[in-house]
Amino acid sequence: MKSIRILILSVILTSFLFTGCSRTGSNHSNVDLGMKAIENNDYEGALANFEAAEKKGENAELIYRGKGLAHMGLADYKSAVEELTKALSCSNGHISDLEYDISFYLAVSEFRTGDMDSAIDTCTAILALDPKNPNAFFLRGKTELAKGQKDDALRDFNAAIRNNNSDPDLYINIYECLSDAGEAEDGADYLKSAMELTHITGFQKGKLYFWMGEYDNAKDILEESRGDGSDPEVVLYLGRTYEALGDESYAASLYKTYLEDNPNDVEICNQLGLCELDVGDYESALKAFEQGISVGDSEISQSLRYNQIVASEYLGKFKEASVLMDSYLKDFPDDEDAKREYIFLSTR
Repeated sequence: MKSIRILILSVILTSFLFTGCSRTGSNHSNVDLGMKAIENNDYEGALANFEAAEKKGENAELIYRGKGLAHMGLADYKSAVEELTKALSCSNGHISDLEYDISFYLAVSEFRTGDMDSAIDTCTAILALDPKNPNAFFLRGKTELAKGQKDDALRDFNAAIRNNNSDPDLYINIYECLSDAGEAEDGADYLKSAMELTHITGFQKGKLYFWMGEYDNAKDILEESRGDGSDPEVVLYLGRTYEALGDESYAASLYKTYLEDNPNDVEICNQLGLCELDVGDYESALKAFEQGISVGDSEISQSLRYNQIVASEYLGKFKEASVLMDSYLKDFPDDEDAKREYIFLSTR
């Protein structure tokens, strides 16, 4: 895998032309259908479209990129790495936004497989060609933090901000990374800096108050930003704020009202399930998790599936939970907490 990253650099530095990969085919009809399927979370359908595109001789780079994205959607990051690497090998010697896009998805997939060194190498290759890319700096910092390289991570996080210092979400993402790594005190400094930004919306300020733990301030501002209640991010943050203030019932009502019109929002499904778990309504929690799982979106599927197992346990459905856990561990074999839980379930 490292060789392909070296080749990416070589494309620019030595004008090396990759071979062995057809870039013919101006007709992208099946590729377009595949990308549309991905937008609709139909990842298996997308793969079928990309297979059809291959048979029709459509653009190979776009096909492999699409396959990589579909495998990411299915949480099959190992296959995603393979397809995205193929996509990069189709470069004709000219690095465009497409190659940067593919490289970034490759780095994300490598991170998800636990191949931290490769993810760092890919981000480094991107930065060698685009030294002000904030996304690459952030992802490399996140990966370094996962490896315990805090100083390197902070250096990259600060570089990301230098190149994108007006986006409060970037500051929040950095805070979340540091907080998850047990470095919340360092992360709080980024939130304070974000609060000093001059161009910031009310909703963005509400989000910052939420992460700073100032829930009353967050509630007031988020309520003002609520509008007609159709913005999922506002609903999520407002609901989580009410949960933090101890009003889980009202938070659950917010989630349920939103899901009536948007039943496929997996993040809201998951949050509703967690809220129902907190109040002890395990049947409703299980229903919410299963609703989210049925959508098939991978970004949060691991959390949904694990929470489904927890809800099943609370309901005393130990046999069902054990079967679910066995399937879960086949897809996520590195989850140490799940392995310990599986041992518990096997004794029930």
